[in-house]
Amino acid sequence: MATVYFSQQGTNVHKNRGRFAVCLPEGAEGDRRRELLIREVERIFLFGNIQLSVPAVRACFENEIPVLYLSASGEYLGHLCTSDAATLPNQIAQAERHNDKEFQLGVARALVRGKLFNSKQFLLRLNRKRKLPEIAQTIAGLSSDLAALDGFDNVDALRGREGTAAARYFPALGKAIVNPAFSFVERNRRPPKDPVNSLLSFGYTLLFNYVLSSIIAEGLSPYFGCFHYSEDGRTKPFLAFDLMEEFRSPVVDTFVLKAVNNSAVKPEDFDFVLSTGGVYLGRSSRNRFLNFFEDRINESVSHPEVQSPVSYRRAIELQVRRYKRSLLHGDNYEPFLRPA
Repeated sequence: MATVYFSQQGTNVHKNRGRFAVCLPEGAEGDRRRELLIREVERIFLFGNIQLSVPAVRACFENEIPVLYLSASGEYLGHLCTSDAATLPNQIAQAERHNDKEFQLGVARALVRGKLFNSKQFLLRLNRKRKLPEIAQTIAGLSSDLAALDGFDNVDALRGREGTAAARYFPALGKAIVNPAFSFVERNRRPPKDPVNSLLSFGYTLLFNYVLSSIIAEGLSPYFGCFHYSEDGRTKPFLAFDLMEEFRSPVVDTFVLKAVNNSAVKPEDFDFVLSTGGVYLGRSSRNRFLNFFEDRINESVSHPEVQSPVSYRRAIELQVRRYKRSLLHGDNYEPFLRPA
């Protein structure tokens, strides 16, 4: 089963019997007409101006293939998926748990613990040889943040501590960049103002969509979260934002830093938009970055739910199932913790 990315602007996707027929626009390199077996497609990402015909959409519904719509630069816009009546009990449970403050606090604390632990583990790995005092200081700070989590009795306090930890973590991540063509001082977005922030934002968007599609596959609503919320009251896929937190560092930060330090990306791969001050990965380099992401999310990692190593994409699915068990059966949610 494959994740399919469509990013060539003007692409049209139709259904031709048991296949998706893909027609690239005039001027596209290589063969403009391609076909994909529908049964081999797991999820579809559409970047920007991509046309999916009504029969193709119907095939996605019939084969339970979620379709994720993103802007040309990778910002999440929305999704299509089937709505099976069998998921109704799950969503009723989510609505009930949404008002259960003890449940919300327990899950939120576990999510923050997982995120902070994995961030600390990544910095420990990075600093084994470099032994930079700035990174060592950040590791000590994250240890203090982790120790403080059990003392918080409300989600707002956890949000504050998570923000403090992020403010520690990202400057230390920048210290680990050894490629002189890149620098990274702080996290910024909407728009990202430098190439490293651009890569992180794009990688987090891809990770978010993997988590979102896994939530949908488990028959859960992505809109009932425990940690994230909207200050303006708008409804967003908060559960996907929640469950991606513990995978940010192991999946995205790891491969972004590797791509930068190994010169797999170069400054000329980015477009600088003067009108907004934003920096975005250029269209010609995006497919290469998508391949990097797929390589990373398919790498093996140990997970306590199974004996043999699994891919990160499988670990995400297992974490969604852990959340589902906590929701329906009252089990404590246990975060994904990156091995030492």
